[in-house]
Amino acid sequence: MAIPVVEERDFEKEVLRSELPVLVDFYADWCAPCKTMEPDVVALAHELNGKAKVVKVNIDKSKMLAQKLRIQSIPTTMVFHGGRIAAAEVGVLRKAQLREMIDPFLPRAEGALRAPEVAQLLAQHQIALVDTRDPAVYARMHLPGAVNIPIAEVPTRLAELHMLPAEPVLYDRGGDQTKELAARLAAEGTPIAFLEGGVLAWEAEGLPIERLD
Repeated sequence: MAIPVVEERDFEKEVLRSELPVLVDFYADWCAPCKTMEPDVVALAHELNGKAKVVKVNIDKSKMLAQKLRIQSIPTTMVFHGGRIAAAEVGVLRKAQLREMIDPFLPRAEGALRAPEVAQLLAQHQIALVDTRDPAVYARMHLPGAVNIPIAEVPTRLAELHMLPAEPVLYDRGGDQTKELAARLAAEGTPIAFLEGGVLAWEAEGLPIERLD
């Protein structure tokens, strides 16, 4: 996947007027660190396809734009959202760091909660976690205090969910199944929250896990 290179004359149309958030990689052909970062930018562009735009700007071919945006060294990465700079970082960034920059501006599914948000709500006793994985998997490892209701059983055990001591938040391994289930339940008039990215996102944040000794 080739990342589009935006020039000065197209910057307003492609970046500032974009309905989606835009991550812009400012680079130059002679910049070795820019080449080091290129595979991570390409990988992120694949991951964000349809959710955000990822473009490149060659500062040697867009000198006025670079000057206007005060680009003083490269690589420089900026996130534009709603026609303005929403985030900026200088230096080589890995894919996870690039993702962290643009994540707050991505469109979110109804009921989606990110791992740090879930951890904070859990610490405040405002939510109750519901592990929707198989019981054997749950028994080996689960999030703190989670109860187990396999995903196929959730629609028939909604009353049980609402008897929990706080608002239920569903999770699975990677977040896809609970996202789909939450969308279906919301369409039926029973909105429910879920952990975006599931256990994998929780672990990526270094948050605590309860494991069977």
